[in-house]
Amino acid sequence: MKVITPKGEKLNLMPLNVGPSHGATHGCLRYFCALDGESIVATVGEIGYLHRGFEKMVERGTWQQVIPYTDRLNYCSAMMNNIAYCRAVENMFQLDLPERAKVIRVIVNELSRMADHCICVAAAAQDLGSTTGFFYLFDSREIMMVIWEKLTGARLTNSYARIGGLYRDTYDGFEDDVIAVCKHAEKNLSDVHAVFDRNRIFLDRTVDVGVIKADRAIQWGWTGPCLRATGVASDLRKDEPYYDYETYDWNVVTGTKGDVYDRLMVRLAEIEESIKIVRQALKRLTPGPVDIVDPRVRVPSQESTYQDMESMIGRFKSVYEGVRVPAGEYYSGSEVANGELGFTLVSDGSGKPWRIKVRPPCLTQFAAFHELIEGSMLADSVATLSSLNIIAGELDR
Repeated sequence: MKVITPKGEKLNLMPLNVGPSHGATHGCLRYFCALDGESIVATVGEIGYLHRGFEKMVERGTWQQVIPYTDRLNYCSAMMNNIAYCRAVENMFQLDLPERAKVIRVIVNELSRMADHCICVAAAAQDLGSTTGFFYLFDSREIMMVIWEKLTGARLTNSYARIGGLYRDTYDGFEDDVIAVCKHAEKNLSDVHAVFDRNRIFLDRTVDVGVIKADRAIQWGWTGPCLRATGVASDLRKDEPYYDYETYDWNVVTGTKGDVYDRLMVRLAEIEESIKIVRQALKRLTPGPVDIVDPRVRVPSQESTYQDMESMIGRFKSVYEGVRVPAGEYYSGSEVANGELGFTLVSDGSGKPWRIKVRPPCLTQFAAFHELIEGSMLADSVATLSSLNIIAGELDR
């Protein structure tokens, strides 16, 4: 492929297609490169390989029936999506959840954040050739998934949140399991740092690679760990606190250079902060209801349905007609593992959503991908892509 530059230079470039059937793109992404040797002169990304029409499908069911669809956005931390969506609907109702429901949501959120960060750094390590780091991190994630299986009955896509509360209360021994997973994760984090921190190959592949400045990241609309890696201490749990996050003792982790190394190390440090939050939340886990007592959103229990005619009618209407969300338009953003997951909800006052628009965090990050890798080596593009933690489920929707 012969190209003439604006300066009149003649270049003989090689076109190269990376993905979707490439290990580093995980079958879901594609970026087309023009190479001069092994240097990327120009590139363009393409999405849509995992598009499932989320935003149209959710208009077919009730507000409650949207919840399982949210699991499939970021399937690495599915319950964070549940909770973010339910929080958006609850804000339209102006509901205040029971204390126990809030605390459990905090615990579930932070464990999900830990699991998501483990997957991100593990996959990045694997893409760079480090199988040891991969196994350390997946070991911690596996123990967390055992908790999900006990709590919800599912390992990967767990529809645990409900509008106004939770699917059910925790199981016996939940607190002990959570404490055990925190201890195990700390041990594995120590081993991971021992593998990476002084590893010459890891440092050469990540330091000063895929650099983005703070102002440029903000212009692209970056959020979450990728933005914080540039030195911007932006976190919705601090900036627009919910579920009493402002009352917990924890720190917003930031980097300095905004390179691949910072993006990965910020995530590892955030696992430690999540462990701190979880341990504090366990001390606040007092007995109480996990669902709000509000006839507008509460579905009567099955036990009362068999004994009381009003409960039977209420359950029938809630399940088949859906909760009637107040008419209007509302946006709610939550700090999930990848950044700000936002839902714009439009209700016409019926039991079904009129329109739901998702603001996925990794869409803006992948939009800037070409800027990060143009001028770098082809091998560096793999490391850069891994550090952005692109999840195609939320990217394509």
